[in-house]
Amino acid sequence: MTIHKAKDNCFKLIFDEPELFAEFLRDYIPIDILKDVTPDDIEDLTERFLPLFQDNKDSDTVKRINLRNNPPLFVIAILEHESGVSHRASFKMLQYITLVLTEYEKEANKENLNASSAKDFKYPPVLPIVFYDGGGKWTSETNFINKTELNEIFGKYIPNFEYELINLNDYDEKTLVKIGGVLSLIMIADKVRGIDDLHTLSRLPQDYIDKLELNVSPHLKKLITDVITVLLRRINVPHDEIGAITDKIYERGIEEMFAWADNYDVQETRRIAKEEGWAEGKAEGKAEGKAEGRAASDEAWKPVVAEKDAMIAAQAATIAELSERLKKYK
Repeated sequence: MTIHKAKDNCFKLIFDEPELFAEFLRDYIPIDILKDVTPDDIEDLTERFLPLFQDNKDSDTVKRINLRNNPPLFVIAILEHESGVSHRASFKMLQYITLVLTEYEKEANKENLNASSAKDFKYPPVLPIVFYDGGGKWTSETNFINKTELNEIFGKYIPNFEYELINLNDYDEKTLVKIGGVLSLIMIADKVRGIDDLHTLSRLPQDYIDKLELNVSPHLKKLITDVITVLLRRINVPHDEIGAITDKIYERGIEEMFAWADNYDVQETRRIAKEEGWAEGKAEGKAEGKAEGRAASDEAWKPVVAEKDAMIAAQAATIAELSERLKKYK
């Protein structure tokens, strides 16, 4: 299992949380009828459908949205995080849509025998969404008809639907700050792919941070610490430092995270010092001869190897820890 699996679970935590999923629909999907969706309107049906897929990802999500004064809406969200683009997305959406509508029909017929055979029976709308935060460009077809041969001839016989693509790469820091909300913070943090990117967190406007502090419930604050733990481990921040900063976030507020990011240049200095120490040891070894040089080089490499071993251990711990935390949100 690779570390990106832990990242999948991180986003699963986010999209399993009704408050954040409602925020996602309101702020990132350009459909007016979704602007009033609340957490109480959302019913999670994911566990009913995932086992039906041999290649299922535990980050796929199926929701029923109970729209006020309207029929229900079903939302299918596929979360794609890897650098390689999935070109099966539109077909997988077709499979999900068919399963969702079949299940809806069965439920309707249980309540009213042969209800689906009535002339006025209608199927509910299904909103398919792909959320992508991989490093590359999303090049997969968004409409299933474009994945079908001879569509120019048989077009009217081919399912013709398009999924909504939410590509994190299309949202810069300024746009996310303007949108606001807890989800925007997580999406900004997800853009941190290395130590050098931490300045992104330290330069966020104070009024944005203040609004977050006012609107984050204790429950969401705990979720934020879980997510930030995963994201910091991804850039190999030492385990003890992660624990210290997440404890401060939970106890004092999320502003602690930004203050920490602003001062992390100390840690960068340590990393540079290690690299310089290794280079000096290697140069000294050359001057002293092959035998002595090998010994000096090996000695200089020890902290690098130890750090690598610690990183691997931390990644394994991340996966195990997230598996336990995920159970709390199911």
